Amino acid sequence: MTEHTPGPALRPRAALAMRSDVASAVLDAGSHAVLATLCDPTPLPVLDDFSTPRARAVLADVDLLVTGWGCPPLDAEVLRAAPRLRAVVHAAGSVRAHVTDACWERGIEVSSAAAANAVPVAEYTLAMILLTGKRVLESARDYRTARARSDWLRPDPSTGNHRRTVGILSASLTGRRVIELLRPHDIDVLLHDPYVDDRDAAGLGVHRVELAELFRHSDTVSVHTPLLPGTRGLVGRELIDSMRPGAVLVNTARGAVVDQDALTDAALAGRIRAVLDVTEPEVLPPEHPLWSCENVLLTPHLAGSQGNELRRLADLALAEIARWAAGDGFLHPVRRERLAFLA
Repeated sequence: MTEHTPGPALRPRAALAMRSDVASAVLDAGSHAVLATLCDPTPLPVLDDFSTPRARAVLADVDLLVTGWGCPPLDAEVLRAAPRLRAVVHAAGSVRAHVTDACWERGIEVSSAAAANAVPVAEYTLAMILLTGKRVLESARDYRTARARSDWLRPDPSTGNHRRTVGILSASLTGRRVIELLRPHDIDVLLHDPYVDDRDAAGLGVHRVELAELFRHSDTVSVHTPLLPGTRGLVGRELIDSMRPGAVLVNTARGAVVDQDALTDAALAGRIRAVLDVTEPEVLPPEHPLWSCENVLLTPHLAGSQGNELRRLADLALAEIARWAAGDGFLHPVRRERLAFLA
């Protein structure tokens, strides 16, 4: 990232608003140093409660909030305490938990690092598509039990990734990234997204289909739709029951998008397989049958940014701050009219 040092009259006053552990994980010393070249940052600790006297004093003088997981809602009362606030840069994905209608009504500019967070989710998804296509988990389990190699030359058209069909549910930031990562592989990609037409699908290099067709004709269905009122329970029993025998459902979006009871029934019956990085609720109750279902891999919501991937969030947020401070506007703006389509 090219560092930009605005003139003294243009230097905005900035504060961090997120959980303290989030700030420590996402923003290292180097990130704080870059931030100090772009803004006049408020000294730590970060703001995690906007009702305290210190928070109110900081808000009274702030032009920019750099937010993260755990930022309290920026409601009308908070905004009254922040008369100078002009922009919010979110060093994470969704802004739904803290950017309220009051922010849009005030005309506050909003940016998000959702594009950066989509990268590891798409990488996880690609890995799971390829691993389940090769039936790696099942083969590893059988190998560990038998301590002998199986007949790898036996005819088995259900194993392998050559000319498999992958269905992508939603051309979200992550869905589009998965499509991009699948291009070098000999895989046919279907897409269902009601907001993508045939021309747009052709530009993505995929074949647009209706929702039912996506589930009927895919060897793997990967869910990337955001959880919205209209998508809760979108992947219902009828769709799950229509999947090919042995097909795989990968969900890295939100657990509530999928009818979990229907998925559990199909997996326990051995009809389908699943890779679930998200469930409803998180974490599943200890007695839930998915924990012990051999057809299901459960992971603890780890597809998103973790470890050294968090630096990508910080870098994108800092680049957005540099653009905004220079008067160039955000490269990754969040628009109010697009909220119905975003996570």
